[in-house]
Amino acid sequence: MSRYTGPSWKQSRRYGISLTGSGKELARRNYVPGQHGPNNRSKLSEYGLQLAEKQKMRFTYGLSERQFRNLYIRATKIKEGTVGFNFMTLLEQRLDNVVFRLGLATTRRQARQFVNHGHILVDGKRVDIPSYSVAVGQVISVREKSVKVPAIVEAVEATKGRANFVEFDSEKLEGKLVRLPERDEVNPEINEALIVEYYNKQM
Repeated sequence: MSRYTGPSWKQSRRYGISLTGSGKELARRNYVPGQHGPNNRSKLSEYGLQLAEKQKMRFTYGLSERQFRNLYIRATKIKEGTVGFNFMTLLEQRLDNVVFRLGLATTRRQARQFVNHGHILVDGKRVDIPSYSVAVGQVISVREKSVKVPAIVEAVEATKGRANFVEFDSEKLEGKLVRLPERDEVNPEINEALIVEYYNKQM
């Protein structure tokens, strides 16, 4: 299954989670899309719940099914910690996600575009691979030719708060991942144990 490129707001309503992180998608219509959305009383099976939770997280980070599964397999090989949280940590370390967390982009989709277009530097070197895994302490910055890109400037000005595990200098347009996140700092609305159960049945 390829990466989903359709309307993110519709997916947010379907899964009851703000995939952009803004919360705007659910502000007006906090129910599933479709004619019977407001009165939908259907109950999901155990498998349905596991699949929905997996899709919530996959769409949140904007990965294809293959990328998502491969990253999960990497998480299973980490000896310390739980598989579910290790998986979430690997997702948080993706370059496009760190760019989003720093406030250089308003959404992860936009952050991925900035990385693809070569606007982002890691330790002073251009990296155009969104899946690049950022290590704690690496400096993420905007290349000199891109510091006045309107979308980047607007994103920085619109950012009101940042996660505690990143720090950012708005004058230099650079920041870094100062530590790995704690569980209560990322996606509290997602139950990663259901995702682990889902993949345990698939493998």
